[in-house]
Amino acid sequence: MNISNKELIGKAKSVVKPKKMRHGFTTADCGCALITNKGNLYLGASIDTPSSMGFCAEHSAIASMITNKEYKIKKIVAVLEDGTVLPPCGRCREFMYQIDKGNLNTEILITKDKVVKLKDLLPYPWDENL
Repeated sequence: MNISNKELIGKAKSVVKPKKMRHGFTTADCGCALITNKGNLYLGASIDTPSSMGFCAEHSAIASMITNKEYKIKKIVAVLEDGTVLPPCGRCREFMYQIDKGNLNTEILITKDKVVKLKDLLPYPWDENL
């Protein structure tokens, strides 16, 4: 699947459907879209809960990818409801790397117009010397 950055952002935005839940936590206030090396598209939404039991939109999209026996991410983006692109947090950066070391070459949209490789955001993975 050949998809532009603008289209990928639109796909991520399509799953953003914020809902306030019990105790003030929010679901789906951030959406993620990723394209695998095989050209498949996977989407995910965040769940923000008290006590850190939730997860980022990237985790949701990656779980969907893994369910389909894919592990290598070609390109990924996370967005808010207004379309603002969010760079992945440190946990998500490490998670992508741990899923497959080849993901260091994943293209990550950090703004609507700027793409960097995961290896530039994660120059020192925790198991580099193990």
